[in-house]
Amino acid sequence: MIKMLLRRYPVLSLLFLAAIGFSLAAVAVYAVETTRPALASTETEMPGGVHGTVSGADMWRAIRQGDPGGVAIPNPKAGVLIQSEGDNWRAWRNGPIAVVGAVAFWVMFLVVFGFHNIRGGIRIQHGRSGRDIKRFSFIERFAHWLTAGSFLILAVTGVNMIYGKHMLMPIIGHETFATLTLWGKYVHNYVAFAFMAGLVLIFVLWVRDNLWDRYDWNWIRKGGGLLIPTEHPPARKFNFGQKTMFWAVIVFGLTLSVTGINLLFPFQFADLHQMQWMQAIHGTASQIICMLMVAHIYVGTVGMEDAFRSMSTGYVDENWAKEHHRIWFEEEKAKEAAGAQEDLPAGALQAPAE
Repeated sequence: MIKMLLRRYPVLSLLFLAAIGFSLAAVAVYAVETTRPALASTETEMPGGVHGTVSGADMWRAIRQGDPGGVAIPNPKAGVLIQSEGDNWRAWRNGPIAVVGAVAFWVMFLVVFGFHNIRGGIRIQHGRSGRDIKRFSFIERFAHWLTAGSFLILAVTGVNMIYGKHMLMPIIGHETFATLTLWGKYVHNYVAFAFMAGLVLIFVLWVRDNLWDRYDWNWIRKGGGLLIPTEHPPARKFNFGQKTMFWAVIVFGLTLSVTGINLLFPFQFADLHQMQWMQAIHGTASQIICMLMVAHIYVGTVGMEDAFRSMSTGYVDENWAKEHHRIWFEEEKAKEAAGAQEDLPAGALQAPAE
């Protein structure tokens, strides 16, 4: 059964196995965190159960709340003896971020897998025409693959930071896992700048084509033609679904970039408590964008005919362009016709003299 699925649906099967791994790792993380003993919170006891004076209780209450004291060394952060917010950060990271993130990935995979089995891949309705039209230039494809490739590396190394202890370490051992994670952290830190550069490029190149236009409401009303194979709402270069994905990548990518810079340069822009919030936001945004990428990768590979070719070669079949982006196709053909008219020699359009 598993071999048959791997042969027939290789991409979906790999996503399926990854979803199972994430879910099991999330359950393990949650189980560890829920069985960890909580820190006792007292207001009137000194350490060791010795009752102190009111001033002593006030002092330890302040320490427990993270109030800094005075220190003689150059590092003022050493004045904080107990940083209680660290417990809340750890609970959020190892609880909702790990568990909900794995569940969201699983749910998205099931939605994609179910859609593929019910609807099937979106084929070119009228078949290939044998004539291609250029859809993406080299710089557009470079920007896309720079962003996509760096994101995949960041996703793999980031997932290892959350789930690797429970997924990989029991298999490869502590020392190998420690070495792999250390180098993964270095890769994560430096590849992040490539992702930021790609994010800027795709924004500059495509922001104009991803603004709302009069065809978007019709696309929404008809569900993008995803459920009815014979109906494809007209669209310009990008339809409403692609625009939604574009703005999700820009917004969550910007969130990852801003929070990531704060984590790359600790205490330069934020204090310890703020950095804990940065890490929590960073982890949450990364889980959301990973979930969205499941659908994007599906549509761009096995989900739609010619979709991958458009970003690998830059060209699509004309029938594909007519069906999915008819307005854009007509505009491109009008530009070609206008260019052809301009290239004709002077007087070529005049009728011959009798």
